[in-house]
Amino acid sequence: MRRDPRAHWVLLCLTLLVAATALVFAGYGRHEIAATEPAAPGSCPAAPEARDAGPVLQVDATGAVRSATPAAGTVALTYDGGPSPDWTPRLLDVLDARDAKATFFLSGADAAAHPELVRRIVADGHELGSHTYTDVDLAQVTPVRADLELSLAQNTLAGTAGLGTRLLRLPHTAAPAAFCAGQWEAARRAATAGYVVVGADGKSVLQLTGTAQAVDETEKLLAAAGTTRHTTVGQALSMSDTTYPVSVLAEWKGAAVVQAQGLSRGFVDAMTGLLVVAGAITAVRLVLLIGVARVHVRRTRAKRRRGAPRLPPVTGPVSILVPAYNEEAGIEATVRSLLASTHEAVQVVVIDDGSSDRTFEIADSVDDPRVMVIRQPNAGKAAALNTGLAWAHHDIVVMIDGDTVFEPDAVRRLVQPLADPRVGAVSGNTKVGNRDGVLGRWQHLEYVIGFNLDRRMYDVLECMPTVPGAIGAFRREALARVGGVSEDTLAEDTDLTMALCRDGWRVVYEESAIAWTEAPATVRQLWKQRYRWCYGTLQAMWKHRRAVIEGGQSGKLGRRGLLYLLLFQTVLPLLAPLVDVFAVYGLLFQDVGQALGVWLGFTAVQVGTAVYALRLDKERFEPIWTLPLQIVVYRQLMYLVVVQSVVTALLGSRLRWHRMQRTGTATATLDRTAVGEQPAAR
Repeated sequence: MRRDPRAHWVLLCLTLLVAATALVFAGYGRHEIAATEPAAPGSCPAAPEARDAGPVLQVDATGAVRSATPAAGTVALTYDGGPSPDWTPRLLDVLDARDAKATFFLSGADAAAHPELVRRIVADGHELGSHTYTDVDLAQVTPVRADLELSLAQNTLAGTAGLGTRLLRLPHTAAPAAFCAGQWEAARRAATAGYVVVGADGKSVLQLTGTAQAVDETEKLLAAAGTTRHTTVGQALSMSDTTYPVSVLAEWKGAAVVQAQGLSRGFVDAMTGLLVVAGAITAVRLVLLIGVARVHVRRTRAKRRRGAPRLPPVTGPVSILVPAYNEEAGIEATVRSLLASTHEAVQVVVIDDGSSDRTFEIADSVDDPRVMVIRQPNAGKAAALNTGLAWAHHDIVVMIDGDTVFEPDAVRRLVQPLADPRVGAVSGNTKVGNRDGVLGRWQHLEYVIGFNLDRRMYDVLECMPTVPGAIGAFRREALARVGGVSEDTLAEDTDLTMALCRDGWRVVYEESAIAWTEAPATVRQLWKQRYRWCYGTLQAMWKHRRAVIEGGQSGKLGRRGLLYLLLFQTVLPLLAPLVDVFAVYGLLFQDVGQALGVWLGFTAVQVGTAVYALRLDKERFEPIWTLPLQIVVYRQLMYLVVVQSVVTALLGSRLRWHRMQRTGTATATLDRTAVGEQPAAR
């Protein structure tokens, strides 16, 4: 027994931080974050200094900006953007066939995405230049952003080709003589930093945009070249240091940038695929739940239409076990609801598991010969149930929680499926009694939509993994064959149900057997309860993992129930925080309308499922208004519970028993149920 791990919160935060950083980096490189558009004509005042400038600009030793033009008969052939697997290889083939050289002003983001093309450009004798990292208009950004763009572009060239470059073409510009004031200032800052800013004049420096069309234009241009020599900017200006080898440290740094971009792009692509797959799986699950629920309803109604059941009704006496630990707030209401049962003979066994409050005294004060109250030192719920089994007198055993109130006919309805000798256990229908607040309504919807729809599906597919501790009936023979209630896990109800399935017993769901329970009233209590449930379920899944390869009823549990739990209660919730980060990114930087449309569509499907589930359970529709908020808040809380539980399990820690502090706030509502008055569904 160790303290609950706390480092998982650090791990989760780091994971989300890395994911967010990867999204931002990939989005930056894909022009989804801080992208710029070409300035509208006339929106930027003209730069008088640029009026007579030649196509190539640099700063001399005195700090003055000087321009240059290639010699007559020589044309510098330049391409902007890329490299691209669509046009760059074809263009290189054309240049090689004509023995022509060119300068490729590459986008850093594209260079990092296609390093093999950068290396081929260099190997074929062509020249590299910078087109910034994201082809951003340097006249529209701050000097800090401009420096970042140039630095990242240099890093990618160093990481892909081991070279640096002094050549720069400002994106969205042509001839320097046409530069506006902002563009001229950006060019001057770059030239001061050591760059040779290359424009185009359409004669001595030709500028072609990197597209498939550029391949055709180049073929025509070179075919009609005559005596004109098409070469690189450096050769046209007799400059030998336009590109240069970088240091090993710079190459490593550049390789890290390239690797980071590759990983971030891969992460975004994977997350995009994951969103599609997760959405499809979720949609399939909802369709499956609704479709199988319809099958379950038709079966149930068909039995009712046939009138008298094929099997004789179960009328024999029933032992009801009520393990209780500090349940003074509701234990009397629980016991009296059981005594009000319409089933002919019941034995109520209350096992006080070392309570420190008045649970024992209150239970013992119920003056009825059908009630037996046993007191034992605190040993846990599983041990208390086994103690109760030792005192149970009858062959049918009902197990409930100490805060649960039964409807009068719940016991009678709950035990009827046991008329089938193949059935070893029956799950009842648990409802939330304290629905006054938003948290209570959320849990009510979760019980109706999630738990009960799932149980209908498990019943039809014969793979029920859990008979809830709040209401379940068992054949005593079945309990004896699996050794009673195991204390190996914290989810003793799930562990027991899986053991019964593996022993060959059928476990079914009886929707008409209704019990009302007090759900956690605070987020802290809810967290503790679900943490224990989730951790215990993981323990039970691991304990019974061999069911996946077994046959018969055990195989149905393994290949249907366990895999369903693994996918929808473990894997997808673990990925959900990453999906949420990606969704927030989509809302902020991608198509907002599309992202909202997907979310609204998903919410509409959830609302439709909720309406159907509430209708099946004969509940009011009023709590549905809280569903959208539940998707945003409550579901994220449940996802984090799964994250904490999985990390706890992987670290090998044993979780302490987390007991919910009962307040008795639902007692009045549940007491009305005990005498046959159904509480209002709020």
